[in-house]
Amino acid sequence: MRLSEIKNHLKSLSQIAFQLPNGEWVPNHFHITEVGKISKDFIDCGGVVRKEEVANFQLWEANDYNHRLHPEKLLHIIELSEEKLQIPDLEIEVEYQMATTIGKFSLDFDGKTFQLKSKLTDCLAKDNCGIPPEKLKVKIGEWKPKETSCCTPDSGCC
Repeated sequence: MRLSEIKNHLKSLSQIAFQLPNGEWVPNHFHITEVGKISKDFIDCGGVVRKEEVANFQLWEANDYNHRLHPEKLLHIIELSEEKLQIPDLEIEVEYQMATTIGKFSLDFDGKTFQLKSKLTDCLAKDNCGIPPEKLKVKIGEWKPKETSCCTPDSGCC
C-alpha cells in the first residue's frame, strides 16, 4: 500500500485497527511513534547495485490504555511527514515489536481494517547465483496432454 492509498482509506474511517498476519490485533491503544522515509542502498549477490525507498510507520503500544489514535490525527501526521521530509508516494513498511524482535510488514486494507502482511526474504539475482528456476509442480492425475498433440494415449496412433 502506498501513502496515497492509506490517506484515502483514513478519510472514510471512524477508527483505526491493525491486524497481524496470525489474526491477532495490535491493541487499540497503540501509538505511531515514527513516520519516515527509509532508503537502502545495497548490492545483491549478483553484483547489481540497487536502491529501495519505503515510507516507514513504527507502531508501539504502551500502558496508556486511554490513548486512541484517530484517523484524522494519523492523516495529519502522514501529511506533515510528507511535507517536512519530502516523502514521495512510497510503499509503506510497518514496524511492530514482536516477542523477541521488531517485525517488518507490508500493509493492506480489507475495507475496514489495515492488514499487516508478512514480508519474506528473496534472492534478487537467482539467474546469477546458479539457483535453478522453480519447476512447475503438478499432482499426478492433474497432468493433461497438450491439445496440439497428435498422439494421445487413447488415440490408437501408437
